[in-house]
Amino acid sequence: MNKKILFVINPVSGKKSKDYIPELIKQIFADDIYDIKIINTSFSGEAPQIVKQFFNQGYKKVVAVGGDGTVNEVASAITETDGVLGIIPTGSGNGLARHLKIPMNVRKALVIIKKGHQIKMDFGTINDQKFFCTTGVGFDAHIGHVFSKTQRRGFTSYLKATLSEFRRYLPERYEISMNGTTYMRDAFLITFANASQYGNNAHIAPKAQISDGELDVEIMKAFPIVSAPHLGIRLFAKNIDRSRYVETFRCKNIVVKRQIPGVIHYDGEPLEMGEILNIKVIPEGLNVIVS
Repeated sequence: MNKKILFVINPVSGKKSKDYIPELIKQIFADDIYDIKIINTSFSGEAPQIVKQFFNQGYKKVVAVGGDGTVNEVASAITETDGVLGIIPTGSGNGLARHLKIPMNVRKALVIIKKGHQIKMDFGTINDQKFFCTTGVGFDAHIGHVFSKTQRRGFTSYLKATLSEFRRYLPERYEISMNGTTYMRDAFLITFANASQYGNNAHIAPKAQISDGELDVEIMKAFPIVSAPHLGIRLFAKNIDRSRYVETFRCKNIVVKRQIPGVIHYDGEPLEMGEILNIKVIPEGLNVIVS
């Protein structure tokens, strides 16, 4: 029986052309034992429809070719099934792929897909929205919203948006209930992390693990602007959790109440939600191919 593999390509993820990728896939999976389907998405939100259609035809191994948003759409369609996710990282941040140590080189990532070594990983939900890397509220969600409206992609554009919005952003008041205790915090941001980073090796939760059955909660309070460069260094040095401006918790379920509805982010994508946010982890809910 042929091994059926579906490749879902987001042609507009990241900044580089994906035109060469279908031919490269055919080269690497040229053996007769493979039945390969390659589909390009044409609009945001289409990937789950494609995955479900082909999943019902026996394509249980599904490869997301794109960034964390594409990975989220593809993975969301096969959670808690016998489906298996593969990742070819071609996006701007590629947070989950980097956490899983999947190469940024397309050919090397395809070789890993072909070898097919897989593990079970956790995923999370915020209200009804699934996430696989991080979700959160506050400044990073605000920046995700701003960044989504820009024409330019990539880390440089993200950095420019961050710097331009930093001075005008004000912390919000949150009521956070977890592990049987309720905390009141004026927070610059709160991140709920399944994996360790946002993307681009910016490690907001350096100790987060994708298979421990828990989420890492990072609460960052307001800080003086002179401390911003130092916090930025900590973010990439994998030790921001040691900062005096950051509190770290670990739990399975969290309820957050805020004063007004607003934007959240999930795997880098912005989304409007209400005042009450229910965040929880689903242990070992996704099969994923790793190095």
